[in-house]
Amino acid sequence: MDDRADRGADALRPVPYRIARRWQELPDTFTWSLRPAQGRAPFAFAPGQFNMLYGFGLGEVAISISGNPEEGMDLVHTIRAVGSVTRRLASLQAGAMVGVRGPFGRPWPIVEAEGDDIVFMAGGLGLAPLRPAILHVLNHRGRYGRVLLLYGARSPAELLYVEQLKEWGGRFDMDVEVTVDTAAKHWHGSVGMVTRLLRFVAVESSATTALVCGPEIMMRFGARALQDLGVPADRIFLSMERNMKCGVVQCGHCQWGPHFVCKDGPVFAFGDIETLLSIREV
Repeated sequence: MDDRADRGADALRPVPYRIARRWQELPDTFTWSLRPAQGRAPFAFAPGQFNMLYGFGLGEVAISISGNPEEGMDLVHTIRAVGSVTRRLASLQAGAMVGVRGPFGRPWPIVEAEGDDIVFMAGGLGLAPLRPAILHVLNHRGRYGRVLLLYGARSPAELLYVEQLKEWGGRFDMDVEVTVDTAAKHWHGSVGMVTRLLRFVAVESSATTALVCGPEIMMRFGARALQDLGVPADRIFLSMERNMKCGVVQCGHCQWGPHFVCKDGPVFAFGDIETLLSIREV
């Protein structure tokens, strides 16, 4: 793994990439497929890691990698335009140049989870950081037990990767359950919080690893609901993307209690951060 966080000045120098493709996922969410501008291979990454994406003259932002870790031609990032930088990046079209630093951070422990049942729990855009881990598991399906994806969004119109959800839901070796907070007339699925989908889970608690990503309140309640089913806190992993600015433990923006999210995360075991999640001021 290319751990650029230990490379000093090189880790702060963006590498030029070209936007090979851009497509709209949702009204406020788009995906880039990025290709190195200088003919080199993209950086290898592990599911759960993030890159710093730099728009020249626009700013830089930390975005989780959301592509297939075993398809090495492009880097894929799904981005929601919610802040000043991401709204500017949303204006860039195919052919534009951007800078990439990374990959950074602690990945999902998906290799360590081989032999386990895997529960993926996602809320909203949280499906994007989980997607590489899902694809890794499906690429190596025989190494894992039961695979279950629980996904929730505010409405049917805000579901991410709809076509891929249909593809995954049609597999015989993966269970997919989807819910929305507010149903539309054409919606025939579950309605309610994503944690309600746990009623479909028959968990072998001693052999289950859970990967959770979404809004912090959803992750907190989701992790506790998994604990109620007997999954230990040290087998429940959350991705915390908090105000990362440099990616290499220099600026201090992502300090969270005793942790630096860019170095110690973004993936944490729930048992290591449960107390921090319950402190409103943190």
